Amino acid sequence: MAGRAARVWHSLFTAHPARTVVSAFALVIAVGMVLLMLPLSSQDGSATGLVTALFTSTSAVCVTGLVVVDTATHWSGFGEGVILALIQVGGFGIMAMASLLALLVSGKLRLRMQLTAAAETKSLGIGDVRQVLLGVAGCTLIVELAVGALLALRLRFGYGRSFGEAAYSGFFHAVSAFNNAGFGLHGDSLTPYAQDPWVTLPIAVAVILGGLGFPVLLELLRHRTRRRTTGRRNWSLHTRLTLVTSALLLFVGTVLTCLMEWSNPGTLGSFDWDEDEKILNGFFHSAMSRTAGLNAIDMGALNASTILFTCTLMFIGGGSAGTAGGIKVTTFSVLAAAMLAEVRGEPNSTVMGRRLAPHSLRQALTVALLGIGLVISATLALLTVTKAPAEDVLFEAVSAFGTVGLSTGITADIPVSGQLILILLMFVGRLGPITLVSSLALRERTRRYQLPEERPVIG
Repeated sequence: MAGRAARVWHSLFTAHPARTVVSAFALVIAVGMVLLMLPLSSQDGSATGLVTALFTSTSAVCVTGLVVVDTATHWSGFGEGVILALIQVGGFGIMAMASLLALLVSGKLRLRMQLTAAAETKSLGIGDVRQVLLGVAGCTLIVELAVGALLALRLRFGYGRSFGEAAYSGFFHAVSAFNNAGFGLHGDSLTPYAQDPWVTLPIAVAVILGGLGFPVLLELLRHRTRRRTTGRRNWSLHTRLTLVTSALLLFVGTVLTCLMEWSNPGTLGSFDWDEDEKILNGFFHSAMSRTAGLNAIDMGALNASTILFTCTLMFIGGGSAGTAGGIKVTTFSVLAAAMLAEVRGEPNSTVMGRRLAPHSLRQALTVALLGIGLVISATLALLTVTKAPAEDVLFEAVSAFGTVGLSTGITADIPVSGQLILILLMFVGRLGPITLVSSLALRERTRRYQLPEERPVIG
């Protein structure tokens, strides 16, 4: 009997890396839910409801930031500590596991303990797993401490906060930013600091660095050292795609936000042009739309056109093996390269002097189409249980799938059935693309025969 139970456990949870990752994150969410349900976690000393605790725990572990209760007023210091720990575990776990499975996918690692990871990129070579974990931990610690210190100093000397309060708030927002979590200690997020670049810019930098992904950060550090000795800089295609596409989306998002919200009195229209506050907040909104979730302008006051293109940015997300969500910028780049090759009539898809492998195109198409289908299905389901406007519901669904955390303010008003849909969407959106691509890569095999070719009518 014990042997049979062991075989069932192995089949369900350890036979495949994707199952192990999903099981581990589900277990962490369950532990967080139990801790948040304790009376100790709430400010009034009462037990928090199961759905509220589950929603908050899922949002924290999946580094999303959607909330059904105000973080600062509902949770006690212990509860905020639990949320902060869940964010750190979720963010570090995603980066570490994603980076490790990059080794598995590209190098066929054999040790079972090295199979408990997932990733979408093959930018890392075979190396010491311990060094990868230490590298992820080192990057996380350096960025969070640096940004936390800057924020703490600004809050202490710029806003008169006590040293302890400034340090706690600075560190909390630094962890939330680097992990692209979107949790804040103010009911109105970062709107009190919308005119302060000493607060918004460090947070934006932390968000961008976390969203690039550890493989990119590691390669940048390695090649910086190599360039000092050899004078050459040879980045991998993955790193170049991530950097170029991220910069392009950040620039386009900033320009479109400024153009569409420039005169909107509820958003950028209230800022002073002489101090470049409109451009600052346009840039900040563009950076946060890449799965960070913190906001310095009122999301409920955005124009419909801004909501639409923000949904696009949230759906694309950030870099692979990072703390950002979405379908990833590399997926978007590969699909764009495939469409460009088809328009030109070229037989192969090429980008930056490299030919893309056919299986990469198929994986990118699979992730994108499944993501679109999931968002549409969730939006339809949410529309049946809530009377909120369709554009707000779509925004909420995309935000949950992309693990962004931005909201037009309807999250707390969605009924329990809708909150359960968002919980599932956050979980699948966080782990789905990673486990799906790793599973496809590990299952790849060569067919020993080919079927007759046929061309159906397209279009």
